[in-house]
Parts: sequence; structure tokens; C-alpha cells
Amino acid sequence: MSDRKKPANDGRATLGEFKTFLAEHGEIDYIDAIFVDMCGTVRGKRFPIEEAERIFTSGVQMPKSLYFFDVTGVNEDILGMGFSDGDPDAQSHPISGTIVPVPWASMKQAQVMMTMQDDDGAPLLLEPRNILANVANRLVDLGLHAVSACEFEFYVLDRERDRKNLPQAPINPATGIRETANEVYGITELDGFMGLLKEIDEAAAEQGVPASGATAEFAPGQYEINLNHEDDVLSAGDHAVMLRHLIGAITRKHNFVASFMAKPFANQTGNGLHVHCSLLDEDNNNIFDNDTDEGSDRLRYAIGGLQATLGDAMAIFAPNINSYRRFGPNLFVPVNAAWGYNNRSVAFRVPAGSPSSRRIEHRVSGADANPYLVLAAILAGMHYGIVNKIEPTEPAEGNACDVMDDNIPFYLPSALKRFRNSEIMREYLGAHYVDVYAETKMLEFDKFQRTISPLEYDWYL
Repeated sequence: MSDRKKPANDGRATLGEFKTFLAEHGEIDYIDAIFVDMCGTVRGKRFPIEEAERIFTSGVQMPKSLYFFDVTGVNEDILGMGFSDGDPDAQSHPISGTIVPVPWASMKQAQVMMTMQDDDGAPLLLEPRNILANVANRLVDLGLHAVSACEFEFYVLDRERDRKNLPQAPINPATGIRETANEVYGITELDGFMGLLKEIDEAAAEQGVPASGATAEFAPGQYEINLNHEDDVLSAGDHAVMLRHLIGAITRKHNFVASFMAKPFANQTGNGLHVHCSLLDEDNNNIFDNDTDEGSDRLRYAIGGLQATLGDAMAIFAPNINSYRRFGPNLFVPVNAAWGYNNRSVAFRVPAGSPSSRRIEHRVSGADANPYLVLAAILAGMHYGIVNKIEPTEPAEGNACDVMDDNIPFYLPSALKRFRNSEIMREYLGAHYVDVYAETKMLEFDKFQRTISPLEYDWYL
């Protein structure tokens, strides 16, 4: 057993910590106690300042079902939980280090992240953050911890739909003309939206979210914002969730819409969530580095584990029916389990750079996925590969995203079935959680299927 501490940020925020926050930031009107559900949506309860202290003394009671809401915010009585059991509350407490101001709010406001306990006082294993903590602890038992960073692609869209009720690119504030060009890394494309991007950057800094700048991406109105690497994987997950949340809030303030939908436009590139991850030992040595360009044996084993678990974890990486529209040949989106060095066409890329910073970039997930669960599935794959010394395929050269792998489920019901039947996912994420996730998402799919689309009227009426 390693002596390294378990992942940080799992302690309870005290009343003293809250009072220190007030002394540094001034009095507030409201504080939000926030929770992150299965879909990665931020939910919670808002307290006036007169009631704020109770969050840090007695905690907050909230229904457990919050953690298995579907994407529409509905609990479908999952496996007898919800209507059947009376929708019981559970105790939650604030997480130390997560009290931050809410700079976009119309009033003086703060927020604190909450975590929920089971009836016996243990971490509730329906909460995605707690699922990630459990997987991270498997690495700690090997004397390892992850250094990770997330990158989000997203669209800035006009608030108004077009005449066909479809989303459309925004009107550039600087030119008064709707965006039409695909100018990846274009600076001019950033100029017109610098007011928005600057406020996102400022809000991230005020909330302690380590965002590192924006780039224009492959489609009109599409951008990418990266997070810096962090050596506490729970903090990396917290910051990924909060970055997505604050981008949405600031974008609405500027009268636009931010979309993290995996594929909002059929003929434009989709939105990805790329995760960079390395593993360090107890002396903070990167175990993927052996002073060679190829990297260590354990780098290969980690990649082998990611390859072995990719199909099983697709329901996490691509959680919605729309998520699978993002995958297709020759789109710089992984369509198989290839890996390679300095090659953006693969699923698992080993970026160029110094050997000491050797890492794996996991390029499969869509921006619509839950960052906690994505990180948990990635760490599970790495752990599985290292423990079992799984050799990967040969590294790919050239274009590796031209042929789709039939062994990977690129359809939500198939991915959910594979996920539910996966002994590996059940071992790492917990059998009960795998069942709850699969059931929630399958019922969500069934709900989608009960809706008649406009295209059906065009084709069959």
C-alpha cells in the first residue's frame, strides 16, 4: 500500500473557511451549494446569506436521485430508485477549497461544490466525483498518481435559430457579419469575440480555474479552451466541469449561446474533450519517461489498457445519441483504437516534447461527456493495462482515422450494452453504478425514440 495521500479536495469546508472567504472577498447576497450530475450538469440550491452558515455547519439535504437525472433533468425511477423508494434525501457537505465568487452573477454571489454521503456516512457511489476518486485510489495503491488536463472544443452560436429552426453561427461583433469561414488558429476570428473570451478568462481566474487561452477551431464560431495540467485528478475534474459551466454563463451574458453538443452541425467538425494524462510515482517521477523518444514499458502498457477498454467505455466517452455523429473517417476524430507519436489522427496520441513531460492525449471523448467519468474511465484503462502488462499494437504512422473499427460500438444502444456487460468497467466503476448509468441512458434513448422528427414528416407523411 502506498503512503501517498488519497486525492485532495475531499475534505470538508468549514465555517472558518467560509468566513475567511468573506473577509477576503467582502459580503455576499447569496451562495449556491452546487452538485454535478451524471450528465455533467451543474445543479444545486441557492441560499441567502442569512442561511449560508448552515451549509458549513449542518450540511445540505438533497435527493440522491439528483445523480441519475437524464439529460432532460428527469428521474425515470432508475432500478427502483426515485418514485419507488420515495425519492429519499441524503446528507451532503461542502468540499474544502471550492468556495469561489460567481463573477457573472447579477448580485454578489458565491458558490461551493458539494459531495454527498450514503446512509452510513461513506461517499455516495452514485456521485461521479466519488467514482473518479475510487479509481484514482487504485493508482495510489500502486504508488502512482495522475497529472491531467482537459481541453474543450465548443461553438459560440447566435441566440436566434435560422428559418428552419437550426442553429447558426454568430454575427461577429467587430464586423457585423455572420461568421462563415473555417479559419483554424485564425487570430482575426478571435478579435471580434475578444470581449467574450476576455471575460471567460477573467471569470476562470477569479474562480481559480486554470484556463490557458483560446484558439479558433475548424468551423465558424468554434473555439477551444485548454486547462493547465494538475496533479490532483479531482481538482482537474472540478475545474473541467466549472470551465464548461462558466463558458456557458459568460456566453449567455454576451447574448450568444455556447454549445458543447458533440455534433451540432452535420457538415462541420464536432466538439471534442481531449484529456492529457501522465502518471507520476511517489517521488514525482514520470513513469512514462525512460529518457528515450519511445517512452517506457509502462507507457506502452497504459496505452495497451486504453486500447483494451475503449469499446467497453464508449458509453462514457460518447454519452448521447448525438455523440456518435461526431465519429467518421478523415475528420481527425478517432474511429479505431490506433495510437502513435505526434499524430492527431489516432485515439491515443503521445505528443511531441521533452521525455520528462511524456504523456498520453486521449482524443476520443466528446465535449458533451461528464469529465469526472471520462477521467475515471481513462485511469481505469491505464491501471488495467499496467497491472496486466498489456502490449499495444504497433504505433500508427500517417492517417490512422480512415477506417472505422467494427469492434467499437458507434451506436448508443450498442455502447450501453457493451458497457453494462463489461466486467472491467464493473470492477473499476462499480457494478451498481454501471447498471444505473446504463439504465438511465437507455431510458433517455427510448424517450428520444418516442419523438417523431421533422425529417420523418418530410419523408413519410
